[in-house]
Amino acid sequence: MTAEMIKNIIIGLTITLGVISPSLVIGKIAKSALEAIGRNPEAETGVRTTMILAIAFAEAIAIYVLVVTLILKFT
Repeated sequence: MTAEMIKNIIIGLTITLGVISPSLVIGKIAKSALEAIGRNPEAETGVRTTMILAIAFAEAIAIYVLVVTLILKFT
C-alpha cells in the first residue's frame, strides 16, 4: 500500500463516520420532538424551535467533518 492509498482510505473513513453520527443524532432529535408534540400539542412552537436549533448544531458537526476531510484531501 502506498501512502496515497492509505490517505484516501483515511479520508473515506473520516467522511463516512463523520456523517453517520450526526445523521443518527438528527433522527433521535426528530423522534423525541415528535413524541413531545404528540404528548403536549400546545407546546409545539417551543418544541419545534428547540428541535430546529438542536438539528442545526448536529448538522454543524457534519460540516466540520467535511472541512477536515477537504483539508486532508488537498494537503
